[in-house]
Amino acid sequence: MTWTLTKFELDNPNLLINESLLSLGNGYLGVRGNFEEGYTEGFKSIRGAYINAFHDETEITYGEKLYGFPTKQQKVLNIIDAQTVQIYLDGERFSVFEGELVFCERKLHMDAGFAERIVHWISPQGKEVKIHFRRLVSFVTKELFAIDIKIEPITPINKVEIISTLNGDVSNYVDKEDPRLASGHTKRLHITDVRQEDRYSVVKDTTYETKLDVACVSTAIIQSDNGEYSNNVTDVAVEETFIIEDQKPVHFTKFAVYTDTLRHGDDVTSKAIKLLKQVESKTFEELLGEQKAYLDDYWAISDISIDGDENVQEGIRFNLYQLLQSVGKDPASNIAAKGLSGEGYEGHYFWDTEIYIFPVFLMTNPKIAKNLLLHRYSILDSARQRAKEMGHEKGALFPWRTITGPESSAFFPAGTAQYHISADIAYSYIQYYLVTQDEEFLKDYMAEVLFETARLWAETGHMQNGEFRIDSVTGPDEYTCIVNNNYYTNVMAKHNLLWAAKVYNHLKENDSERLQQLTGQLEMTETEVVGWQTAGENMYLPYDDTLKINAQDDSFLKKGRWDLKSTPAEKFPLLLNYHPLTLYRSQVLKQADTVLAHFLLEDEQDFKTMKNSYDYYESITTHDSSLSSCVHSIMASKLGYHDKAYAYFNETARLDLENTHGNTKDGLHMANMGGTWLGIVYGFAGLRLKESGLSFVPTLPAEWNSYEFRLQYQGRLLKIRKDRETTSYTLLRGNQLTITHGSQQLVLKDGKEMVVE
Repeated sequence: MTWTLTKFELDNPNLLINESLLSLGNGYLGVRGNFEEGYTEGFKSIRGAYINAFHDETEITYGEKLYGFPTKQQKVLNIIDAQTVQIYLDGERFSVFEGELVFCERKLHMDAGFAERIVHWISPQGKEVKIHFRRLVSFVTKELFAIDIKIEPITPINKVEIISTLNGDVSNYVDKEDPRLASGHTKRLHITDVRQEDRYSVVKDTTYETKLDVACVSTAIIQSDNGEYSNNVTDVAVEETFIIEDQKPVHFTKFAVYTDTLRHGDDVTSKAIKLLKQVESKTFEELLGEQKAYLDDYWAISDISIDGDENVQEGIRFNLYQLLQSVGKDPASNIAAKGLSGEGYEGHYFWDTEIYIFPVFLMTNPKIAKNLLLHRYSILDSARQRAKEMGHEKGALFPWRTITGPESSAFFPAGTAQYHISADIAYSYIQYYLVTQDEEFLKDYMAEVLFETARLWAETGHMQNGEFRIDSVTGPDEYTCIVNNNYYTNVMAKHNLLWAAKVYNHLKENDSERLQQLTGQLEMTETEVVGWQTAGENMYLPYDDTLKINAQDDSFLKKGRWDLKSTPAEKFPLLLNYHPLTLYRSQVLKQADTVLAHFLLEDEQDFKTMKNSYDYYESITTHDSSLSSCVHSIMASKLGYHDKAYAYFNETARLDLENTHGNTKDGLHMANMGGTWLGIVYGFAGLRLKESGLSFVPTLPAEWNSYEFRLQYQGRLLKIRKDRETTSYTLLRGNQLTITHGSQQLVLKDGKEMVVE
């Protein structure tokens, strides 16, 4: 069943991994796949619930702090625990780790939007029972988390006791040995309200520094005519106890509503109660119906159907489902590197969004894509301020990692120095415009972002011998830092500069009033625009005449090559086993850098140069970053390395399902998940999106019989199908469209399938 992920493992390492894999979310709220009753003593758990962008700030401690270093770090917080439900059968506590476990199965239903756990258990004293747990985080009411439990006695059980807890005394998880995790500051919430009000359990927490409030209000419904109820309010939690004594099946449902200051204003508790009153009358089955309807709409456009490999089919659907669960759907949030499935990278937003995740939603759900851009626009003032902190008079330098705008990276060589993020964001704005032709968006948001990022490049670089050069930056490859003329950075900056000038001229011709307003607001001159054009046209792009490749930067090819074949397996990933300077001195890559630039801006180089570059850099790339293999797959498809393309794609498709990077317990790899979609659509199908329109060069992996997907483009819906003999294009909705297939021009008409060999 490729729509259902099924898990049976109960060992501690797999339980931790499955907490991430079976997590639920909706872009606002995420809940890890923990057992309601918890684990037994000696087992570790990362028990967590998170609200996208709900965070606190902590001081960054430096041994030696220099000018411009960030002073505070933002951190997404583990919030109030509404998962906990303890079950006692005639006084014996239910635990799958005690007694006899006849059967235990866990499922994530990706077409229906819920997770379930089915347990057949015999207690140490011989009480036999079947328990069916179901849970969901609503796509319709974003604040709602619900748990449904059915208890079916097999042997006589005189008393069932259920204790439902709402606990505000929570902390974050840390691992001091892993730089990809937080290393301290576990406790960042203090409890400001705990009470019971009209059978509603109420807990409110407040962050230490940002003074943001989060409230959770829960209530429970139990279907029984013979029951007792009591509650206990402590300093940190509310416990509700239900006792049933009728030897019949017990059906228990718990509703929990989360609200926070960022979306709900100051009175979060009353708003949570109001929302709960609106949903508590619904049955769990009705909530499931809402989930199914929402997901039917999602999958109708977003699904990728693969015939020939069920493991890959499961992988791509799992990845697309988890992206939907984690992507912010309001301008207050974006998508964190680990989504809402764990605490890795502290809930920060990176360039992962623009380059790896944004394209998925751009071509399948432009509304979500637009919200991601609006979030970046909302932090534009912070980017302007950061540029000033970095010594620039004008422009916008977007942060390497952040939640609400300030830079949260304390390690500037691989953080702030990655100036390319400003060009990455500009690139995504340009891509959005090409897909939507949204003129109002261009006027209201895109122009300003492109102008301010172009200003950054104009100040960062300089003309030398007729070429525009950019010194002392770090490209995507974090094993090579603080270099001159990183190819990726320079070519993306060139794209940014030329498009900024193009948008200026577009407004000059089509809306001079808006242009005048913008130039006045930004104190911008036409002389600046001419400078952008000049810089872009004369951008220096490093090239090595001997190797016939684009050099990654001015000094990279002068270094000694790292001997990857002789490096012990236990020394990977290198960043956990070698000092950064050791890595910086060698030709060794964490991830695709120049190869990524060739994918994003392929028209900047000829085919032979891109092929030579791929061959050279592949041999020294570790793929220690989960952002890497998908790019190598895409470019291998373009270059005709079909076996390599499929091998690299397989590394991405099930990276989290098989925990190949060893840290899935800390959360899922969202950029890699987006990269899986890219690997099919931009890789095997050969999609390219340019000013000239859409083009495809489809190939089919030898292991597959066919693949099929849909795309949205300029108000149209397309279906693309590739099998062993043919490729077919169908315009499902919208006006006639001309596309390119290989070297052929095809005219698609509404509802008609066009088949080409």
